[in-house]
Amino acid sequence: MHNLQSRRGILAGLGAAAVGLSFSTLSGCHRPHKQQINFYNWDTYVGKHTLTGFETASGTHVNMSLFSSNDELFAKLRGGNPGYDVIVPSHDFLARMSKADMLMPLDHARIPNMANIAPQFQHPTYDPDRKYGMPYTWLVLGIGYRKSKVDGVPDSWKWLFDSDRYKGRIGLLSDAPDLCRLVEIYQGRNPNVFDRAALDAAQQLLIRQKHNVAVFHDDNGQDLLLAGDIDIVIEYNGDIAQVMREDKDLAFVLPREGSLIQSDQLAIPKGAPNPDAAHAFINYLLSAEAGADISRTIAYPTPNAAALKLMDAAYRNNPAIFPPEAALAKCVYAQYLGEAPYRAFQDVITRVRAA
Repeated sequence: MHNLQSRRGILAGLGAAAVGLSFSTLSGCHRPHKQQINFYNWDTYVGKHTLTGFETASGTHVNMSLFSSNDELFAKLRGGNPGYDVIVPSHDFLARMSKADMLMPLDHARIPNMANIAPQFQHPTYDPDRKYGMPYTWLVLGIGYRKSKVDGVPDSWKWLFDSDRYKGRIGLLSDAPDLCRLVEIYQGRNPNVFDRAALDAAQQLLIRQKHNVAVFHDDNGQDLLLAGDIDIVIEYNGDIAQVMREDKDLAFVLPREGSLIQSDQLAIPKGAPNPDAAHAFINYLLSAEAGADISRTIAYPTPNAAALKLMDAAYRNNPAIFPPEAALAKCVYAQYLGEAPYRAFQDVITRVRAA
């Protein structure tokens, strides 16, 4: 089922038995005969053999519990670590959490498989020395659309932000910072410079466009597109790639104005009960075989060069999973700009929804 592989899907589908989910350690009812770690992850964001493979290799059981947004992850850990060993924040939240002194520096000597990371992911601006995070996946926001309902290739944000051509058939992302920044990109602004005038202009455009929009979705745009509820939507490339396997009338494009790249990170929160096993688990996830298993299951682009070599051509050559380099060159990583700008983004989406 398409929606079971969504990084940000609702907690449903595979079930605890199918993916080895357990909340036992955090609830105090653990397996005393096994070493364990607690893994806090997005829903259905592991490979078919990820958890069982690590347990077989190490003898360490993985209790995986789930969060549905970076905000939820941040809130859960802001008051202190309740017992997690490995977490998966997006790159901008990795920066936010490191600035809030919520993360443990990684010991690279215990993660030799970091050598498998592709060169372009080794020294990112948000964590130049890989002090706090290792890349798990990367993803890019673009336009998913139904070819039979859309005129040509909708390779501009105009068709979502500034046109009534697809009135009532448009899906916009509800994530406030990302949505505001995409509008700023469309308007020719730098999304990584906080500018109140630029944000006000983005807000005005969204309020004008609101009556043409069918839904502000919580990252289930691929499901709405597949079901025929909308015809054009902002969504992550991996999510659209999944439903394209089910419906050949669906496609994905990066707008010519550019977009936002993201990368989800493997990190160890301060106060982790078992940091040694946490390092071992991160190292395992960065192995070629484990990385390929993850990519086959969730269909997101991998930053793991060794894993990529094990993938088939259908994955490596899929332009939805790996958009053209010329299009990606216009995309940027969203930077964490501070708490005040973050609140300002949230205020914009509140005003747009209330308009």
